[in-house]
Amino acid sequence: RIETLPNENDYEAHKSQRKTLSELCGTAVPHFILQRAEEVGFVVPTDVQEQALPVVLSGLDCIIHSQTGSGKTLAYLLAIFAAIDAHRTAVQALIVVPTRELGMQVTKVVRVLAASYPKNAGPRNKGSVNVMALLDGGTLRRQKIWLKAEAPQIMVATLSCLCQLLEKESLKPDAIKVLVIDEVDSIFGAAKQTYLLRKLLTSYTSINNRQTIFASASIPQHRQFIDNCIQQKWTKRDVVHVHVHPIEPMPSRLSHRYVTYQKNEKLDILVSLLQVDMPKSGIIFVNEQSEKSKKAGLPPTTNAVTEHLRQFYSKQCGKSYDSEILLLEENMNFNARTASLSEVRQGRHILVATDIAARGLDLPETSHIYNFDLPKSATDYLHRAGRTGRKPFSDEKSMVTNLITTNERFVLERMENELSFICQELTL
Repeated sequence: RIETLPNENDYEAHKSQRKTLSELCGTAVPHFILQRAEEVGFVVPTDVQEQALPVVLSGLDCIIHSQTGSGKTLAYLLAIFAAIDAHRTAVQALIVVPTRELGMQVTKVVRVLAASYPKNAGPRNKGSVNVMALLDGGTLRRQKIWLKAEAPQIMVATLSCLCQLLEKESLKPDAIKVLVIDEVDSIFGAAKQTYLLRKLLTSYTSINNRQTIFASASIPQHRQFIDNCIQQKWTKRDVVHVHVHPIEPMPSRLSHRYVTYQKNEKLDILVSLLQVDMPKSGIIFVNEQSEKSKKAGLPPTTNAVTEHLRQFYSKQCGKSYDSEILLLEENMNFNARTASLSEVRQGRHILVATDIAARGLDLPETSHIYNFDLPKSATDYLHRAGRTGRKPFSDEKSMVTNLITTNERFVLERMENELSFICQELTL
């Protein structure tokens, strides 16, 4: 059974009739988990939660497909807490993520909810369900010891680390009840990741013994994807496709604009934009360095942008701006990446980043996105733009600004048509 559930277009009109999260979940989810969710601000379910929770709590396989920042993570986490047995020391829920950064974020949310378990609910009376983060850059040896001594009930993992443990049989997947693949289209979009994910879905685990949940804001050719899920036996045949706001993939509270630049003035225009906007917190997206540029020995554009901004603000203000202009890219070591994200979440900063920051990261204080380089696809544009405007139920407008050449205007127009948004020209 495959169905597209209806979406709710007018939240305000519907809000007074909408059930609370506790009413929607009933007794399926432990009451202390729901109480903890309410304490941290999740009281009224979002559109996607209202539509997905009845499906996932019934145990059906599900594809959760909705806008960025719409609440997909909480929907699948509540399904996990409904399914696991706190008294059993075995990995019962597995959440697969494409990046370490997203994995750390999801792990934090899981631990916030899991900490609400009463002292006599967990194994050995420890007071909470155990959650393990098995992410790129971690120490597999330590994780192996942990798994052998006392396996966690919930694991958040990147594919490469996960498959290493599965291959060596350090992790036994027999007890897995719920398998979540977050940002599923991103993982299927990388050749090596695709191979590992297919192996996880069909060899290491079986659809007959687990509930499978896929989640993403973008699932290109989703009807074909659903067919593949059934034919390739990634999900059961009665998988449900919950697609919220299918006609409006881009959140309506985002405004979009573009600035046309001439040769050698791109960095200066970026500085001018920052001076005019004075963003509370912003992300400047830069494309990854090309192989041609690497071979020529040129520095990455991310470094050039970061240094230019730091030097400009230092001259203007007479102090170092190294801590306010931060960098996040793939070739940084994991500790540096973690430090950058931590700083961004703590206060007013400008983050210069590649698309590693575009998937799933929840940075609710981000008010402005700057595409220093135009993304390679409409899907990438959607995910970059989705890093702003993420405050739940907020009408606060956020801005996405694109720096383009005259020749790139048609590329941006194509993205506008595909994602149904309008980009206004800005003249500085």
